Amino acid sequence: MSTSIFINVPVRDLAAAMAYYKALGFEHNPQFTDETAASIVISDTIYVMLLTHEKFQDFSKKPIPDFNNEIGALYALSRDSREAVDAIAAAALKAGGTEQRDPDDYGFMYSRAIADLDGHVWEYVYMDMAQFPSE
Repeated sequence: MSTSIFINVPVRDLAAAMAYYKALGFEHNPQFTDETAASIVISDTIYVMLLTHEKFQDFSKKPIPDFNNEIGALYALSRDSREAVDAIAAAALKAGGTEQRDPDDYGFMYSRAIADLDGHVWEYVYMDMAQFPSE
C-alpha cells in the first residue's frame, strides 16, 4: 500500500459539507460514508474524512474549536496551473466558501486561501519551479 494521507475534519452538517466538496469536483467513496462520516476522494492517495462533531469526538476528547474564529491548521492542495487555482477557488466561493485573504502571487508561486463551510482553510497552490528564484 502506498503512503496516503487522511485529513479528518469535523463538520456541523454532513450533507452540506459533502455537497460543498462535490461542487469543487471531488467525489465521495460510498464504502466509507454513512450518516456520521464521508470519505472525500481528492486523489489516489489523499482523502478528506468529513466527520460529524459526534463522530469526531470518538477520536479526540479535546474540544472542537470554532474554526470561523480560530485556526488549527492550513491545508494546501496543489493545482496544475494558475488558472486551475482560480477555477477551484471560484467553485469553492460559489459553493459557499469564503476567501481568507487576497491571492498571493510570488511569480513562481500563486495561491488562494478559501475557508469551507465549517471554516477549515484550504490553500490552492500552483508552483512553477522554472520561475523559482535561484541563488
